[in-house]
Amino acid sequence: MNISIKTLEEIKKMRIAGKLAAEVLEMITPHVLPGISTEKLDQLCNEYIINVQKAVPANVGYKGYEKTICASLNNVICHGIPNEKKILKDGDILNIDVTVIKNGWHGDTSKMFLVGKCAPHNERLVKVTQECLYKGIEVVKPGAHLGDIGHAIQTHAEKNYYSVVEDYCGHGIGSVYHEEPQILHYGNKGEGLELKEGMCFTIEPMINQGTKYTKTLKDGWTVETKDGRNSAQWEHTLTVTKNGCEILTKRNDEHQ
Repeated sequence: MNISIKTLEEIKKMRIAGKLAAEVLEMITPHVLPGISTEKLDQLCNEYIINVQKAVPANVGYKGYEKTICASLNNVICHGIPNEKKILKDGDILNIDVTVIKNGWHGDTSKMFLVGKCAPHNERLVKVTQECLYKGIEVVKPGAHLGDIGHAIQTHAEKNYYSVVEDYCGHGIGSVYHEEPQILHYGNKGEGLELKEGMCFTIEPMINQGTKYTKTLKDGWTVETKDGRNSAQWEHTLTVTKNGCEILTKRNDEHQ
């Protein structure tokens, strides 16, 4: 397994790309309201990345994908395709996943949105899933193992009676969008690759209200829960530092 260790200069470039990705989510937040289409949200993000940030939306053209964001609604786990017919309504939960390329380096992040007034069980799913992300981030440091990340996430999810999607995972990232290592969101302490300073990767747990099982729709992208119950996901890009890690896609509304 060829793991890329980034130099300080390369991490500086990733920090810029990560900040831009975070800013896209901050920009779109006030627009996520009942009545707007996921297509319109996609257009707003596309225009912001290209015209304001002078950057590149990484998803456009990636393996044939045509949109800037993935917009995953309710029981969609990931890779939901924006569509003018998908109109947000009161009570929906929505994940927006965006990746920005700046000067050849990637920043990849996603955020959950509560649309209007949501049912308490959906609010709880979104909250616990974000906690799972933070639990995974907390164990990242040189000498820790990938299994420590998965174990922290899985333990917190299952303690709250949720399941962890096993079919999709986080990934190494840098000048390449998806590279080694794969970051599983389940696992055992002390197992897997040992983390080293300069590694960069995403942690992006997908947590389901029901079972962990998934199904992919005929479009080849959209992944839904097999049982039709809701799913949530949060994602950050981070780098392993001397004493822990740095979140490269941290938003201003976060205090971790």
